[in-house]
Amino acid sequence: MRAFTDAAYFVAALLTSPLWLWWLFRTGQQRTDWRARFGFGVDLPTTNAGAKIATQTATQTTTRGRILVHAVSMGEVNAARLLVEQLCQHCEVVLSATTDTGYARALAVAPAGVSVVRYPLDLNMAVERFLNRVRPDLVALVELEAWPNFIRACGARAIPIAVVNGRISDRGFRRYKLARWFLKPLFARFRFVSAQTQIYADRFVAMGVPTHRVHVGGTMKWDAAQTVNSSSDLANDLARELGIDPTRPLVVAGSTADGEEALLHKCVPNGVQLLCAPRKPARFHAAALDMPGCVRRTHRPIGSADGQRGSDRFLLDTMGELKKAYALATVVVVGRSFGDLHGSDMMEPVALGKATIIGPRYGDFADTAEKLIDAGGLLCVTREALPRVLQELIADAASRERMIDAALGVIRREQGATTRNEMLLRELLQETIHAHAPVQPRSQSGGA
Repeated sequence: MRAFTDAAYFVAALLTSPLWLWWLFRTGQQRTDWRARFGFGVDLPTTNAGAKIATQTATQTTTRGRILVHAVSMGEVNAARLLVEQLCQHCEVVLSATTDTGYARALAVAPAGVSVVRYPLDLNMAVERFLNRVRPDLVALVELEAWPNFIRACGARAIPIAVVNGRISDRGFRRYKLARWFLKPLFARFRFVSAQTQIYADRFVAMGVPTHRVHVGGTMKWDAAQTVNSSSDLANDLARELGIDPTRPLVVAGSTADGEEALLHKCVPNGVQLLCAPRKPARFHAAALDMPGCVRRTHRPIGSADGQRGSDRFLLDTMGELKKAYALATVVVVGRSFGDLHGSDMMEPVALGKATIIGPRYGDFADTAEKLIDAGGLLCVTREALPRVLQELIADAASRERMIDAALGVIRREQGATTRNEMLLRELLQETIHAHAPVQPRSQSGGA
């Protein structure tokens, strides 16, 4: 079956090669670590999971074992950060990521002693090489990335797979249902699914996970939300280097998509500064054109003495500095929500204590957004209403404070999913180790 899947991948890649080759070169991702994507890399040391377990005494010897925590991209890595920190106190942890930005983020946040590896392409030989190198005793998928060859290879090695922070979006569910006949046996292999919401839990069951293995555990993003801003000095450096005036209001628009920079350029009130941070580097140049006269971060190198004064428009055309920009904001607008896309994560600016606005398209983060909106901690507005809402919110500090207090209250109320998922994974890891480890024979006492 895995050979059949490889053949299907080959045919699909051949037929779609003009599209994905154009996309690779357009985004610069042809420079990715192809060797690691084909499963090559350094072998990790063997764990003690095969050690014998004593049964002579009431207290059994436990072994650490190794959990592979897989997070696809930057968002999943951020959500899994605390889970990895908690797990590595009790077992060996390997953190994997698929995308370049996710891998870079994993390297940045992984605790000491946690190995970071690139998740392989779902080709039979790549997966086998990867598993031979990593040798996990348990795999935890963050949210979900169900690749057939990987799941089957783990099954052949008796490596259990669990899903934490489980989520199947509306679009993903529609696609999965088209191939349910093929995917159902794969979903049935999951040992447990800790879903973010009941809607997601029902979708996992519909895709073939036995009902008794699925429960609602909440979302780990509430736990990962950093409600204390620890980067104020770095934020002040960013403001100085760009030339942002700290005495005047600043709107920060994060993860913006096509057309949103132009929209915000028109909607921000006169005299108010605007900083836009496009989600994708490939859009930096187009975003600059939509904000005439803007100061670009890459034109103000880190360490420069003074920013360019006299501009109200700023472009953050770097990666990894959005949190610093959020820390400077009077009001935050979260992008990918005013066009045809499906929203971006609003958790970070809200947790940093910023009055935050999103557009009407937020389907990828619906549960988080609706909890915050219902509590008054987040505003959802249309393109037409955006100029008025921005002007009113910037002028009304008391309204901003009420939003912030409401949002922080929701975050505190919803926290706890990470600890629940950690306990489930530790229990499954110990079950797996005990099931696979040989048992020492009882010692024979002398005499009759």
